[in-house]
Amino acid sequence: MLVWRLCRARHAAQAFSGDGARRYGGRWNSRGVPMVYCSSSLALAAIELFVHLEPALAPDDLAAIAARLPDGEPARTLTAEELPPDWWADSEITRTPGDAWIREGSSLALQVPSVPIRSEWNVLVNPLHPRRSEMRIDAPQPFVFDARMFASESKRKPREKKKVEE
Repeated sequence: MLVWRLCRARHAAQAFSGDGARRYGGRWNSRGVPMVYCSSSLALAAIELFVHLEPALAPDDLAAIAARLPDGEPARTLTAEELPPDWWADSEITRTPGDAWIREGSSLALQVPSVPIRSEWNVLVNPLHPRRSEMRIDAPQPFVFDARMFASESKRKPREKKKVEE
């Protein structure tokens, strides 16, 4: 399976270390628990990052990194049906199963539902798992968001109306 990460270019070399999530915690892990957050597509990785950015500040130093998981990974999928009905509203709800999965070390990767697009999947990677060395990580590539995603309403050019032919 191919997974994607977006990060600041200066952090690309450590993108799969789990150190950032360990230091700050995240939706699926508590502070002190290392975890690598990936997405099943580059587009989802972009949306996942975009929802955390300042509305008017387009980052100009991003890198996209693709990685291939070894055969059989992710070994498990945690579905929304296995979580409480409002799992997406409170990170405390999702940290418990994420922390337990890291502690158990039962697999290298765990597929979990995305919050911004709940029908899509993110993939968590356990950087402490022995199979981590089997991952094939591509070289980082520059990534740029479309400037229109950060333009204020007043700065946007009006769209031309297309004539619909009958």
